[in-house]
Amino acid sequence: MEDNRNSVSSVPRRSLLTYAASAATALGLGFIANAQTPRSKLSGSILPANFASLARLRKYRPGRASSYDKSGGNADYLVIEPGQTATLLETAGPGTITHIWFTINSAEDFHLKKLVLRAYWDGEVDPSVEVPVGDFFGLGLGDYFLYQSALTCVASIRALNAYFPMPYGKSARLTVSNEGTDKTSAFYYNIDYVSLPEIPADIAYFHAQYRQTTPNRGWTDDWKNDYQPLVEDKKNPTGEGNYVFLEARGEGHFIGVTHAVLQNQDGWAGEGDEMIFIDDDTKPAIIGTGTEDYYNGAWNFGGLFFGTQPFGYLHNGAPYIVNPERVGGRYCFYRWHIESPIAFQNSIKVTLEHGHANHRSDSWFSAAFWYQTEPHAKFPVLPKAEARVPRVVRVGGPGQMALPLE
Repeated sequence: MEDNRNSVSSVPRRSLLTYAASAATALGLGFIANAQTPRSKLSGSILPANFASLARLRKYRPGRASSYDKSGGNADYLVIEPGQTATLLETAGPGTITHIWFTINSAEDFHLKKLVLRAYWDGEVDPSVEVPVGDFFGLGLGDYFLYQSALTCVASIRALNAYFPMPYGKSARLTVSNEGTDKTSAFYYNIDYVSLPEIPADIAYFHAQYRQTTPNRGWTDDWKNDYQPLVEDKKNPTGEGNYVFLEARGEGHFIGVTHAVLQNQDGWAGEGDEMIFIDDDTKPAIIGTGTEDYYNGAWNFGGLFFGTQPFGYLHNGAPYIVNPERVGGRYCFYRWHIESPIAFQNSIKVTLEHGHANHRSDSWFSAAFWYQTEPHAKFPVLPKAEARVPRVVRVGGPGQMALPLE
């Protein structure tokens, strides 16, 4: 893979202040570091920090790794056989990845769950990113749909985009593994990056981790007899039994999740509270008020009574809701904490109740995204490809299965 690693020495050194400003801009950190919207001196209008900095001269060298046809033809894709790992980017640093674009042609069902994206910074052995492609781009149930957010989006048609800044000090390597049983007939990609003289000392490394629980075992299967009193009497002040999006050690900040739910039971799949433990706290430092509230919506996103209303905004969304509040119901959510990333000095544990006080037994799939210093803790073992495929699970109890099993 071609890169611009030898061109960095041609970039002139500047004063520390000038370099820090241009490096922060190159790393895409202006928007994240400053949630305010300063008045642009160029236009007199209120603009986000990254827009206001567009006129600043850049002291980096741009590069791109792509699947373009090296012969000059139009076969601009990779074929990835079952069991094969393709290296998409391998470049020496320092620098930062600024944008990833994929589109895929595969006849395999749930190929979004069976293709796995991994990223390795500075020659590390264990990846800092290990997520099925679909979950990384917010398509955690393996279905394609269109949406837009500040950090990820899916454009027409089946165009997957990510805009996370991914800095590296010495090197970067990105791979995609086909863990399915059919070949990926065409994997197209563009990965944009910039080469820098160095990255600032206070820049952390991008991480993304996949988890699933199929199903989350709830504490009741009785949905017909005194359901409401049963739920309301149960308390969970400590977060015991919560679904865990992320456990990490080191110094860094959590920036958000993509989250998918497949209902194994009738009724509203949410109502669980987020509980975030910071720096080995025994009690959560942050406690929320409900699943839909964590994703900055409200009232079951409309639910059956008001009519479900999917949405997708820059910071938050529930852009995919199908057959809500019924067995087989499907939801995809995301939440970005770019207005104030959740910082930790030693450790963080990000959790969410699966239903009120963990009473529900739906299947959950998630990808957590954060920045931290290296080394990072080893990730949980990635479930096998077939185990990652969303399927309704019989969890027992009267009235549980309103629809046939898949």
